Amino acid sequence: MAEEGVLEEAEFYNIGPLIRIIKDRMEEKDYPVTQVPPKHVYRVLQCQEEELTQMVSTMSDGWRFEQLVNIGSSYNYGSEDQAEFLCVVSKELYSSPHGLSSESSRKTKLLQARGTRM
Repeated sequence: MAEEGVLEEAEFYNIGPLIRIIKDRMEEKDYPVTQVPPKHVYRVLQCQEEELTQMVSTMSDGWRFEQLVNIGSSYNYGSEDQAEFLCVVSKELYSSPHGLSSESSRKTKLLQARGTRM
């Protein structure tokens, strides 16, 4: 499940190169997507009123809005007092029923062989 977790984090933070690397590794290991019930990954994001629309509209694919909680603010921002919110988002995470394979992928073995020759 470690690779799936890293993939979720990379997608959440929109780190394109890492997303491609993890997806390639998962394809090489031939992860079967089976009828295992999905797990849910949750994120709680803090934002101000003016940031709320942009944050929700720019969420990555697969992330779903769950709940918005007004937490108020004990600070004064001058004449314009802004409300603060906690935004709860979730994403379904599908995993292999057999867990992670302990064997190295073909690409990893190739790179290891090259490294020992140097």
